[in-house]
Amino acid sequence: MVFKRLLGALGVGGPTVDTVLGPASVRPGGTLTGQVHLVGGKADFEIEHVTLELVARVEAEHEGGESQGVVTFDRFTVGGGFRLTEGEQRSLPFSVIVPWETPVTELHGQSLGVVLGVRTELSVAGAKDKGDLDPLTITPLPVQEAVLEALGGLGFGFRSADLEYGRIGGSGQRLPFFQEIELIPSPAYAQQINEIELTFLANPGGAEVVLEADKRGGFLSPGQDALMRFTVAHEGVHQQDWPAIVDGWLRQLVEHRASYGSPGAYGSPAPFGPGGHDQWHGDRPHDGHRSGPGMGTAVAAGAAGLAAGVVGGMVAGEVVDEVGDFFEGDEEDEG
Repeated sequence: MVFKRLLGALGVGGPTVDTVLGPASVRPGGTLTGQVHLVGGKADFEIEHVTLELVARVEAEHEGGESQGVVTFDRFTVGGGFRLTEGEQRSLPFSVIVPWETPVTELHGQSLGVVLGVRTELSVAGAKDKGDLDPLTITPLPVQEAVLEALGGLGFGFRSADLEYGRIGGSGQRLPFFQEIELIPSPAYAQQINEIELTFLANPGGAEVVLEADKRGGFLSPGQDALMRFTVAHEGVHQQDWPAIVDGWLRQLVEHRASYGSPGAYGSPAPFGPGGHDQWHGDRPHDGHRSGPGMGTAVAAGAAGLAAGVVGGMVAGEVVDEVGDFFEGDEEDEG
């Protein structure tokens, strides 16, 4: 899907920009390639810079409720400092590295409903125009895929995924938002928890895996949100028994009863767990209002299939509508 747009800032007769992304799939921390095609207008123009912005549709919770907006989470200058003559056609190839924490948008070809885009900005004679917006697809890292497939194999189902504005306290998070994947519990855990929320914070060495369980309350006791965080390495992913590792995480998560720590962290660091996975944890009473991994740990401003098949037709139609609305809305706002 490519939108070819006239530079509104320059009026009729200005140059046009058309960005085409490369066909290769992109993973977090991977390389995004493509070309920016420029066509000169009815006069010569000095192109000061051509910039690519990575943008995401993000939700923010605040006192008035919840709102959505578009957040730019990285920028790359891919050209500039040249004259584009009348009617001239010029292509600028690019190759850029996306952030390690870039959200995953699909698994095994199934969309998760998370919307990312690449927006092209052209600066001409002091005037800037965000003239082209293209959808960006991100597939999971091997370690992310291994965890998701293990959850699917254990009987967990995909419910939804979104991007939450805010930061997870005590983590190495770098972006201003985080991805939250909501999972339906397997029959083995259905009596203990209502829902699992999963967040990956990838980095060059591996990933932090943040798990939050919405625990069911008893007859005389309220429910709780239990939080744990584990670190896993990229190296040796295929040599690990992921179903056993993930099941161990879940057992710790539902059994944990420690008091919840300070608002800035997930309790206190615990010793290294099975398989050398660092773990932080905490419990908090469930107050009926959820904001990412713990109200006290995320400061808010304002897989599929989980192994092939769980997403299926559950969200596909809705996701297509949401993605279309996002890009069409942007085109109308900026055209």
